[in-house]
Amino acid sequence: MSQPAIPAHLDAGAFETYLGRTRWFGGKGRPLQVRGVRRVGTVPGALDGGPRVVLHLVDVAYSDGPVGGEQETYQVPLSCYTHPEHRLDHAFIGWWEDPDHGWVHAYDALHDREAMACWLRSFIASRTEDGVGDPATGLSFHRLPGHELDPETAASLFTGEQSNSSVRFGEDAVLKVFRKVTPGANPDIEIHAALTRAGSDQVAALYGWVQLDDPEGTGEPLHLAMLQEFLRTATDGFDLALSSVRNLFAEGDLHAHEVGGDFAGEATRLGQSLATVHEAMREGFPTGTTDARALAATMGARLDDALPVVPELAAHEAALREVFAAVADLGELHVQRVHGDLHLGQTLRTTEGWKIVDFEGEPAKSLEERTLPDSRWRDVAGMLRSFDYAPHVVERTRAETDPEVSAQLAVRADEWAHRNRNHFLTAYAGGDLTESQRVLLTAYTADKAVYECVYETRNRPTWVSIPLAAVARIGER
Repeated sequence: MSQPAIPAHLDAGAFETYLGRTRWFGGKGRPLQVRGVRRVGTVPGALDGGPRVVLHLVDVAYSDGPVGGEQETYQVPLSCYTHPEHRLDHAFIGWWEDPDHGWVHAYDALHDREAMACWLRSFIASRTEDGVGDPATGLSFHRLPGHELDPETAASLFTGEQSNSSVRFGEDAVLKVFRKVTPGANPDIEIHAALTRAGSDQVAALYGWVQLDDPEGTGEPLHLAMLQEFLRTATDGFDLALSSVRNLFAEGDLHAHEVGGDFAGEATRLGQSLATVHEAMREGFPTGTTDARALAATMGARLDDALPVVPELAAHEAALREVFAAVADLGELHVQRVHGDLHLGQTLRTTEGWKIVDFEGEPAKSLEERTLPDSRWRDVAGMLRSFDYAPHVVERTRAETDPEVSAQLAVRADEWAHRNRNHFLTAYAGGDLTESQRVLLTAYTADKAVYECVYETRNRPTWVSIPLAAVARIGER
C-alpha cells in the first residue's frame, strides 16, 4: 500500500507501542516501523457527550523482510474523547492536539461500549445492500434484508482472539472487525453473503458489513468489518471432540462406540453439513477445472520446502512423492470455492445443528490465493486431520503427567480417530469413494500433514510427532 506522510497530530510511536502489545498484531517481535497512519472515515451515529469514532489504517514496514521491505496494513479504530476516560486505560493509544478537534485522548474503540454503539446505530440506519455512507470518504455500511437489529443491546468484546476482534451485541449479533486488511472482497463476507442469500442453515447468517470504496485507486473495495448472527448455544467443535476423547479415556475397558460421549453421530452430521455447504458454494460461485499435474507439482514443491525444516520427513519422502505423483494421472480436476482452512475449530455445534464459520481461508496466503477455486477434497482433508489431532492432543497431555499410560492411550486415540474419520467421510461422500477420489483425498491429507509438520517444528516441537505419525501411516498404504 502507499506510504503517506503521518499527519503531525498523530504519533507513530504510540501506534507502534500499541500494536506490539495486542494479541491480533501479526508482527510481534519483528523490527517494525509505522510508515503511515491514514484517517479513512468517521463512524456515524455519535451522540452528544459520546466519543467520535474515527477509523485509521496503520501501514507497517518490517526491516527483516525481503529486499524492499515487507509491508502490512492494520485497522485501528479510535474512540476519541476530549478528556481522559480512565475506564479505558487498558486500551489507551495516545493523546495529541488535533487541529480540528483540540486535545484528543484516543483509545482502541473495540474496548469502548459507547463507541461500539455508534457502529450498531450505523447498521440500523443502513437498510440496503447497496450501503449508506459518506461519499467524501467512501466509508459505507451495508445490510442484508431479513433481520431487525435491536438498538438497545450492549456491546461486549470477546477475548482471546488471535487475528481479528469481535464484539457481541447482547444475544442478537456479533461484529467481527478485521485487523489486518487487504484491498479486495474479503472471502468471509463474500461467502457468508452468498450462503445467507441462499438460505443456508449451516452458517451464521450475515446481517451486514462495512467497507471503504477504492482507497488505493485500484477499483477494489476494502472490507473492514462484518455483522452476523450470534449463535447463542454454540459449542466449539474441537472442544466437543476433546470432551468425547476424555470420556473415552476415563473408561479404561470400553471402546469408542461403547462410551456415552461417542462422537460418531456428530461426525456423521458434520459430514452431511459440509456436503450441503459445498453444494451451496458450487451453486453460488463460478466453478472450473485445473490440471492435476500442476496440483501434484505444487504439493511436491511444498515437500521440497518442508524437508530442510523437518529432517524427519526424509524417511517418508519417497512414499510422499509417490502419493503426489499419483495425482498427476487424474487429468482435469473439478474446482470451486471452498473454505480453505477447515478444521474442527472452524465449526460450531448449536441446538440447530452444525455451523461452519470463518471463511477467510488460510491466513498465510494472499487474498488472491485464498479466493481461488480449489478442490472440495482440500476441506475434507483438513477435517480428517483435525479428527486425528483431537485424540492425540488429549493423549499427549495425559502422557506428560503419567508416561506409563502413553502406549495404551495412543492405541485408543487411534481407534477414536479412525472411527470418526470414517463416519465423517462416509456421510460427506454419501457412500464409498471412487478410486480417483481416494487418490486425491490421500494426497491432500498428506499435503496437510506435511504443512502441520513444518508448523509444529517451528511453534510446538514436542507435538511434531502427531503429524509425523500421520505421514508414516500414509506412506504405509
